[in-house]
Amino acid sequence: MTVKKCLFPVAGLGTRFLPVTKELAKEMLPLVNRPIISYGVEEALASGCENIVMITGRAKHSIENYFDRSFELEDILKKRGKLELYYKMIHISEMADVIYIRQHEPLGLGHAVLCGEPVCKGEYFGVILPDDVFVGAEPVLSQLVKVHERLGGSVIALERVSDEDVSRYGIASGEEVEPGIFKLDGMVEKPKLADAPSHYAIMGRYVLSPEIVPLLHKQQAGAGGEIQLTDAIRELVKSEPVWGVVYQGRRFDCGTQKGWLSANIQLALEDEELRDVVIRIVTGK
Repeated sequence: MTVKKCLFPVAGLGTRFLPVTKELAKEMLPLVNRPIISYGVEEALASGCENIVMITGRAKHSIENYFDRSFELEDILKKRGKLELYYKMIHISEMADVIYIRQHEPLGLGHAVLCGEPVCKGEYFGVILPDDVFVGAEPVLSQLVKVHERLGGSVIALERVSDEDVSRYGIASGEEVEPGIFKLDGMVEKPKLADAPSHYAIMGRYVLSPEIVPLLHKQQAGAGGEIQLTDAIRELVKSEPVWGVVYQGRRFDCGTQKGWLSANIQLALEDEELRDVVIRIVTGK
């Protein structure tokens, strides 16, 4: 089954970036020359998705406005002869068919996926956590979709992490059936190193079976009253295949101030127009 819909859980409060995120969506923070959310949307579209489903919250109007038309701005740009910018603004509003669904309570990633049920019910769908920005020759979601189309079942992005980072992530367990592809049999949320079944951490990209929805409906709220997606996937592996794929590419964690700043610097160094500026500021020369 081809994956045509991709869900974006973006209702989080962005407390790590307060006070700037009091009214501005964290996903709209700039990453070099465009907002963080744009990287994920572009990845989904390049992976074959046609419908973008944003699970939003109260302070997320800036996301809706970004992907909408701005007739006043477009008119000013056109009258001033700035046609390159004019057509770029048009492209942003036409790049995706975006659907917005409100998550009224912050009840976790599993609950956010449930909020997308009216749109994604009955078919496989992608999930992108936009805090994780991936850069590489092939979109990471596309890598997962290809495994799904070949082997069936759900697919999760994995990354091998260091001993020090094991306790920061959900860690997957399973058998490697092909180079970089694991048939998963379980996962543990943020284990101690001694209790971790592997060093393969679950990253923010998923292709999920429609069977995840009834499992989430049955899921009991865990710590903090949240419905955990990993708990439902742990149940899913008992009835149908779930694959873990060690993705190819680079990941930038934009969910913290340090990670976001680091990503901006690294990507700016790869931009011909910005590289010299960054070097001059950092070196003082």
